[in-house]
Amino acid sequence: MRRHFKVMMVAFLYSSVTGHWCVVASPSWRSLDIVYSLSIGGFSMFDYSQGRFFWTSPWMEWLLVLYTLRMEISIVQNVPHSYLKPDTRSALHCCGLYLHAVLITGWIRQFTSGDRHKMVCLTSSCATPCAATFTGTKHGSSRRRPTPVSARTRKDLPNGGEYLMTLAIGTPPVSYPAIADTGSDLIWTQCAPCDSAHCFAQPAPLYNPSSSTTFAVLPCSSPLNMCAALAAAAPLLPAACACMYNQTYGTGWTAGVQSTETFTFGSGPADQARVPGVAFGCSNASSDDWAGSAGLVGLGRGALSLVSQLGADRFSYCLTPFQDVNSTSTLLVGPSAALDNGTGELRSTPFVASPSTAPMSSYYYLNLTGISLGATALTIPPNAFALNADGTGGLIIDSGTTITSLVDAAYRQIRAAVKSLVTLPKVDGAAATGLDLCFALPSPPAALPSMTLHFDGADMVLPAESYMISGSGLWCLAVRSQADGAMSTLGNYQQQNMHILYDVSKETLSFAPAKCSKV
Repeated sequence: MRRHFKVMMVAFLYSSVTGHWCVVASPSWRSLDIVYSLSIGGFSMFDYSQGRFFWTSPWMEWLLVLYTLRMEISIVQNVPHSYLKPDTRSALHCCGLYLHAVLITGWIRQFTSGDRHKMVCLTSSCATPCAATFTGTKHGSSRRRPTPVSARTRKDLPNGGEYLMTLAIGTPPVSYPAIADTGSDLIWTQCAPCDSAHCFAQPAPLYNPSSSTTFAVLPCSSPLNMCAALAAAAPLLPAACACMYNQTYGTGWTAGVQSTETFTFGSGPADQARVPGVAFGCSNASSDDWAGSAGLVGLGRGALSLVSQLGADRFSYCLTPFQDVNSTSTLLVGPSAALDNGTGELRSTPFVASPSTAPMSSYYYLNLTGISLGATALTIPPNAFALNADGTGGLIIDSGTTITSLVDAAYRQIRAAVKSLVTLPKVDGAAATGLDLCFALPSPPAALPSMTLHFDGADMVLPAESYMISGSGLWCLAVRSQADGAMSTLGNYQQQNMHILYDVSKETLSFAPAKCSKV
């Protein structure tokens, strides 16, 4: 029977309906050949190889965990479905609901199903899940002295939709490309060991924590730990325990353990900067849609973002032309981030105060008051892009989203205006591009006027190549429709060849047209 205890934890659930404790996970199930067919009162599956089990029934109110290494028992109460707040992108919750955990080779791996952005915090040194909600911290909470850094950026792939920044992790440094994302906070990269079944192919060598002299697991006691909120909820939780995460984005997800490392920035000795103790996600499982990168760098307002961890009050970037995968530009974080107003085209607009609730608290909101095509102001309701008191609506600027999405009331006006100006045959390109308005290209596209986004105190003028996209014989409007009342997003396609400065201390966004391959 000793072979049945390759894992050191056996879990039970108590049903208030039946009044019985039920065995949740046992390594002996594999020897009984009932690993994937087990169904006990709401259980759907236990996956031995991944160390996780799944359940969905709300009557499972209590969890009993037996830690066989120490023969200690912990009892925790789960959070009913109705107690959870509505879930949105990048929200991270630490709770007992949807608990999927079994201790394997010294680590507890846990994943969630159904409700997105949930995580639990069990480790090899403790068996107490947290029941707190991670809401993030506003920018400026970091106590680190401001550290100026730079990173070369480029478009990912000819058919991709992201911009990558190059940085290095560990000691000795391992260089890797990561998506630059102003719409989230977490910094993460894939970590070895990670097999092809759970990690995506990446263009750089896989970072191996065991090969770095500066790697450390971020303790739960750290203020940057996603599970920091459990300190009050679980005071007996060892300070050294690790916090696991399961981060879901608009497309894609990643999961792993929170850690710290030394990161190296800069393209050469002259501008190189090594920053120790940066909190990041060491991912060992991810979806397969990360656009030729090896991870992501969050540049949002939250405490976990690179901007906040560096203690920077500003950062800037200039996205090279979308179809150009060879040219590069420089992303700057810190005092060196600035815009040149030599052309006289520099414009600035204030940020709209972000909601206090995650993930909206991490976003950079702008006040878009109207849109014009050429000299024609489009008829758009004045409150179409208003940020509502409940956190819905509004418009954010996001370098990690490709195509701009606008509420339908605005999108319909843009679509109709563009359609009226283009004489090319209209074709259905939705299957190939995901875009609603496309034209056939037997010849060069017709000239279109610029589109102007009227922000509070500043106009952003977009040439036709920044709102129309061509490829595979199609010429399409690079804007998508969003439900009225939902959040709109200014994507990176509309930001190409625009030098953009985020001044988080002055709460302003500044921008000027530029040849970004020269910046």
